[in-house]
Amino acid sequence: MKTSKRFDSAVKKLYQAFHNNTLNPEDCAQCAVGNILDNNDFWRHLTDIHGSVKLNYVGLVHQNLGRRFNGYLPLELLKIEAAFLKGCGYRLGTNYCHKPEYLRDQYILFNGLCEVISTLCKLDKISYILECSTLFNFRNQLTELTTLEYP
Repeated sequence: MKTSKRFDSAVKKLYQAFHNNTLNPEDCAQCAVGNILDNNDFWRHLTDIHGSVKLNYVGLVHQNLGRRFNGYLPLELLKIEAAFLKGCGYRLGTNYCHKPEYLRDQYILFNGLCEVISTLCKLDKISYILECSTLFNFRNQLTELTTLEYP
């Protein structure tokens, strides 16, 4: 499967952050987007509410100028972060972001990363790379089994 440079770079950075235990949804420089942006937190000024996918004035200016950060538009960055937070168990609303009790649990962070990977795949219009049925050729075998004629 062919993927984009931005996708490959983002996945590599997230993989390293997860395995180095430097992934933290409460730190704008160590969250999903913070890691994608080389541990910078400037992106937090693109919105007024943590976890929101609504750009503020600064975010709209950058978006309308077509400004990209490591390949991603401001709105795409907010979508990535919202997916990460939802995957980690946050409840996101228009005016609030409620965090779960256990944030640094590896299972919770892994769920957040799976949501991020899904979002990255959607943004690049590629099939979901974590789909196991493709890896094991499961769908093809299942199709063959259902089309067999029995005597």
